[in-house]
Amino acid sequence: MKTIIEPFRIKSVEPIHFTTAEQRADILKSAFFNPFLISSQDVIIDLLTDSGTSAMSSAQWAGIMMGDESYAGSPSFFRFEETVRGITGMPRVIPTHQGRASEKILFSITGGAGKVFLSNTLFDTTRANIEFSGAEGIDLICPEGLHPSIPAPFKGNIDLIRLETEIGRIGADCIPMVIITVTNNSGGGQPVSMANIRSAREICRRHGIPMYIDACRFAENAWFIKTREEGYADVPIPEIVREMFSYADGCTMSAKKDAFANIGGFLAMHDDNLAQECRNLLIITEGFPTYGGLAGRDLEAIAIGLQEVMEEPYLRYRTRTTEYLTQKLMEEGVPVMQPAGGHAVYLDAKAFLPKVHVDQYPGQALVCALYLQGGIRTVEIGSLMFGKYGSDGSLVPAALELVRLAIPRRVYTQSHIDYVAEVIIDTYHARHNIRGMRILEEAPLLRHFTAKLEPVG
Repeated sequence: MKTIIEPFRIKSVEPIHFTTAEQRADILKSAFFNPFLISSQDVIIDLLTDSGTSAMSSAQWAGIMMGDESYAGSPSFFRFEETVRGITGMPRVIPTHQGRASEKILFSITGGAGKVFLSNTLFDTTRANIEFSGAEGIDLICPEGLHPSIPAPFKGNIDLIRLETEIGRIGADCIPMVIITVTNNSGGGQPVSMANIRSAREICRRHGIPMYIDACRFAENAWFIKTREEGYADVPIPEIVREMFSYADGCTMSAKKDAFANIGGFLAMHDDNLAQECRNLLIITEGFPTYGGLAGRDLEAIAIGLQEVMEEPYLRYRTRTTEYLTQKLMEEGVPVMQPAGGHAVYLDAKAFLPKVHVDQYPGQALVCALYLQGGIRTVEIGSLMFGKYGSDGSLVPAALELVRLAIPRRVYTQSHIDYVAEVIIDTYHARHNIRGMRILEEAPLLRHFTAKLEPVG
């Protein structure tokens, strides 16, 4: 069937506040042209992130009522621990209040000056926590991942040749770990193949380097393996997931993504000594090891969500939603990442606004234009988020200039997505009126969250 049928029924609704274009112009100016600084009440369709914005199921809400809030030894933790162990096969499970807390703990211990972390692509908080430790992060996206308009089944893969080369250049002793992000968020939400994960693991094993998975969207990646990679069509999703994790020494996860939770995350690993160091730091920064900064009710919701996300009717609907929006945009000539990713649709801002130079942040200019046109809040994933400054103060741009439309799980219907398509297409037709941006104020790390900007000219 062509019609997308949501594999759920709606029990509760939340009203949307509608704004006019004139109102949005004032709102955007007051927010210094940064969507992170806009009140959510002034957003019609919020595609800023899929992190913590999902709708929980009736089973998760029931689990919340069952949450045990004991400080130590809560039954909710042990249910959470059993679920994570069953999915990942990793015996040491450490809860945290969200993914970046897991990264902070892990990289505070394994990072430091002179260390280099290699990845297919590090996302913003991962890179920030690596750099905050004094270490360096290097992205090794596969060649096809650098071309948004050219379809390929696994554009999130790590470049295995470059991985070998960088290990030889840097030296294995200076590389604490290789990190595979699934799906590759900064690279357009593109999946990583099982063959690529397996080969990366073999390279790491030969050089004695641990390999970790950034598992925020592990189930979506498993679905792409099932539907795109030879030999997996008849393999159940939990088995694909288990194989995927079997090649890793550990993982970090923000449970705000593929666990449908509004808060939470975890570290999981095989290394007993590293796990103990992480727990020691956890107690200082997050809380006791059986709650890790979370309420018992959150642990229950995460445990249930981790099972629900592997249900095939949900995953089929989830990926079909992004395919549907991508197809509608392609039919109108809008430059968009192909093929569709799992959790988001990515516009190619450089191709969308070819007259806006990268040092005027075309992605951010497009983000602002979409909000003005239809009250849609999106996020730039380009040189505002990932750009650096050279020794002469000039911008070192990001590899890609993208705008991400992250679709919250189980929140919007097909008519919402149709509206989004209309707004993007109308904006594309008026693209010649869009001006670039300049930065007025920025933070040294994760500047895109709080930066203040203004239009050029």
